[in-house]
Amino acid sequence: MKRKLRMGMVGGSLDAFIGGVHRKAANLDGEIELVCGAFSSSPEKSKATGQALYLNPHRVYGSFAEMIQKERDLPGDLRMDFVSIVTPNHMHFAPAKMALESGFHVIIDKPLAFNLTEAKALKKLVEKTQLVFALTHTYTGYPMVKEARNMVITGEIGKVRKVYVEYPQGWLATFLENTGQKQASWRTDPSKSGAGGAIGDIGTHAANLAEYITGSNISEVCAMLNIVVKGRQLDDDSSMLLKFENGSTGILLATQVAAGDENNLNIRVYGEKGGLEWKQEEPNTLILKWLDKPREIYRAGWGYLSESAKKNTRTPNGHPEGYLEAFANLYMNFAKAVRDYKPGKKIDPAKYDFPDVEDGVRGLAFVDTVIKSSRSSQKWTKVKI
Repeated sequence: MKRKLRMGMVGGSLDAFIGGVHRKAANLDGEIELVCGAFSSSPEKSKATGQALYLNPHRVYGSFAEMIQKERDLPGDLRMDFVSIVTPNHMHFAPAKMALESGFHVIIDKPLAFNLTEAKALKKLVEKTQLVFALTHTYTGYPMVKEARNMVITGEIGKVRKVYVEYPQGWLATFLENTGQKQASWRTDPSKSGAGGAIGDIGTHAANLAEYITGSNISEVCAMLNIVVKGRQLDDDSSMLLKFENGSTGILLATQVAAGDENNLNIRVYGEKGGLEWKQEEPNTLILKWLDKPREIYRAGWGYLSESAKKNTRTPNGHPEGYLEAFANLYMNFAKAVRDYKPGKKIDPAKYDFPDVEDGVRGLAFVDTVIKSSRSSQKWTKVKI
């Protein structure tokens, strides 16, 4: 395939936050071009977005169903190759399902679906169609996160014993959803966001990061959810104990009422021989801690890093890469899988290193388990999928 991959987008109008992030990330490596979209449930808003993005007006659609149907009917040398879905949570399932059933690959913003039932249905459909399906758990795209994962998997810090992962934000420290702020309004609305508030929005990112770096899934949780801001419908604060399948234990904190914090995602992993520490707000640095020698500081862009870290780095050392580049790494690796796709031959997401439908199912199972644990008087609650 000696051309750019053609992307269609569902959601992501001009006044949406995440749509612009996806478009910039997809465009960064020159492998993908946006050719069509249904950018809003409002046909007028979708049309205005298409005009602003200089798209062919005949390929700016009033609904995702119209887009998928009309793109499917186009000749193979014109139609889109895949769909990027960037809608609020309650609008993930229907376009993903229709896209897969119509033969299109899918990349979708986290979470996978509105609830676990929908997520399992998508997993079955991905298994049936064997199309490429990616989930944008952004933080796994950072080069130094990949370096951390490599150090754990290769045994450099020894068998993992303890994990601490935190995601404190402060943007919902007030009753922001009552002001008409769009992001706050839908993210705190259970009819649009789903059963989880902070735990679904950012807690799943923390859990996914811990599982990705350690190479081990969370098997049990002992959780507490809080609603701190009066009048809010969903949790805005959470803390929990974790058990992992490899026998290690951990602590996870996710809160959106930590006044003054921005996106302070950070993780510490301790093994038998040493530990590692990474912070999203300083993403190019990985700190290694040892039992019997001084700490080491690893930096992005250097030749001493693992191949997985180097493959996901674009600039020389000392030139910062951040959130957009991490996001772009997911699109880059997804694009490689789409290019290698052959009908009837299953693509292994692990080979291409991007989160997939399985990660999405685990994320929603995690949310359900945390909610169940928080409501229960039992100490531990098993994660059931």
